[in-house]
Amino acid sequence: MLNFVICDDNENLLDRLEKMLETLFTKNNYDASVVYKSDNADDVLNYIDSNVADVLMLDINLKSSKSGLELAEEIRKKKKNPYIIFTTGHLEYAMVAYKYKTFDYLPKPIVYERLEDTINRLFEDVNELSKNYIKIDNKNTIVDEAEVQYIKRDGMKLVFHTSSRDYDTYSSFNKFQEKLPDTYIRCHKSYIANLNQIKDVEPVSGTITFADGQTCDIGPKYKKEFMEVMKNYGSFK
Repeated sequence: MLNFVICDDNENLLDRLEKMLETLFTKNNYDASVVYKSDNADDVLNYIDSNVADVLMLDINLKSSKSGLELAEEIRKKKKNPYIIFTTGHLEYAMVAYKYKTFDYLPKPIVYERLEDTINRLFEDVNELSKNYIKIDNKNTIVDEAEVQYIKRDGMKLVFHTSSRDYDTYSSFNKFQEKLPDTYIRCHKSYIANLNQIKDVEPVSGTITFADGQTCDIGPKYKKEFMEVMKNYGSFK
């Protein structure tokens, strides 16, 4: 899921933009949500320090302790990957805004069709980043591959487990295994483990413990290959 954060000093516009975005997400089956909105730049900085923010929509002319440009500069010092979309009624700031690795620039008043075009292009861009995201179904549900701890087969479904939530899809291991990075290893007939999320392995009992404390078994059929991979995996000692 993509988490959107909005910052604008006009509370009415904050509410309107949130509603427009949620309408777009529903219309296009995008796995996204507005998780935070504020009229204060410092509050936004405090929020992203301890929360996931994938897309930030920032008003340039904030009547706050910082302008939107200054806020973007602070964000880029902390986070290199979030998408930044600027909004403003002053066109002269457009070129300056792109200095901060800006995805797009929306002139005010924000028009629904123009916003939809930007959000559609953003999701197209995200879906092309196969090294960073896994698209798990045809409804544009995406998950950061680094956050997945394991993939579990549960009947006809696959469950992508992360520390924050589970993502379900009706599919098979075979469909996804070829698309997954090398850090994803089959360890059981019902599990694929992300090596980067493994906290401990107990060879005798054949138990894997993941970063959030969840566990799974190592299947006899996969044990030899899995333990060999673990032995040679540099970041796990």
